[in-house]
Amino acid sequence: MLTREELIHLFDRFSDLTSHPDVKKRIADAVNDNQEAVAVTTAIQGEILMEMGVDPAYGLACLGKVNMEYENDQDLMVRFYGFVAKEEMACEEAELGPDEYSKRLQMQENLHQQFLLQQLEMLKHMRNYGVEDQSAILEKLQQQMEKEEFESEASLLSVEEIQNIVQNRA
Repeated sequence: MLTREELIHLFDRFSDLTSHPDVKKRIADAVNDNQEAVAVTTAIQGEILMEMGVDPAYGLACLGKVNMEYENDQDLMVRFYGFVAKEEMACEEAELGPDEYSKRLQMQENLHQQFLLQQLEMLKHMRNYGVEDQSAILEKLQQQMEKEEFESEASLLSVEEIQNIVQNRA
């Protein structure tokens, strides 16, 4: 298994390389030639592993085991998921093209901002209630999130839902 330090180096180097215009072009060119973008990003990972003196087949196989081997290393797991997200973003940018990708990012950012505003409004409304009611609301919210497998929409309650929770407690 790759060491923690080797994995961090791989993650950081991949993030750096995939931000370079020539590497973005390499991935986009592959997509334009009807190749899979992920094949190119995997090849880039293999090249980084070779630079590190690690057999690419071994190193890539290790990536499939990071979840199990390092499940208790929260920092590394956050970095790993960032690495996975960076690969997905690099592939998506190559598949959509820079303009369409930029539009999609902007749309996602707008949705995220709306979501944050909704959460803020929910929290402001919760402040109108006492500590025990707030605890009941948060407990209901936790149950809802667990039921929905922590989808972001599950972390919101409407004013009516909050009022129902408080009324049902009384």
